[in-house]
Amino acid sequence: MATRATVGLRLKDHDHHHCISDAIARAEMLCQRNGARLTENRRRVLELVWQSHAPVGAYEVLEMLRKDGIRAAPPTVYRALEFLLEHGLVHRIETRNAFVGCPQPGQAHAAQYLLCDGCGDAVEIEIGGLARRIETRAAELGFAVATQTIEARGLCSRCQQSAPAGA
Repeated sequence: MATRATVGLRLKDHDHHHCISDAIARAEMLCQRNGARLTENRRRVLELVWQSHAPVGAYEVLEMLRKDGIRAAPPTVYRALEFLLEHGLVHRIETRNAFVGCPQPGQAHAAQYLLCDGCGDAVEIEIGGLARRIETRAAELGFAVATQTIEARGLCSRCQQSAPAGA
């Protein structure tokens, strides 16, 4: 079964509306199970993060809200994103200072990403045991890992095909 991210990079006829509705349904279930409240504002911010497979910055979300006619201030967006992060519904892409929807909310995991420099898409991957190996090696060195986000930059297959020869 293809994950949200792999679908985003591999299929041209991808039904992205399904990604958004699926993410909202999972968020509602997760929040209900955890006794958290998915407010209308948080829901809308999550929808905007899922608008594409490319990470989106807080100010981009703010601009999209304003285009929708919603008057929001930066703290409102940051609070919504913080809630979504805390509940595992989005991940923060550190090198881009942006956010991307999590295809596996509710499952604790260290995020590993392939980031396309061409189209901007982000693919969440899971390399079995990698996070555990990093934590083990860090512990051997007396270091306690708080969080892990591994980001690899390059070009997806679509962007490689459309890149000029020799680029």
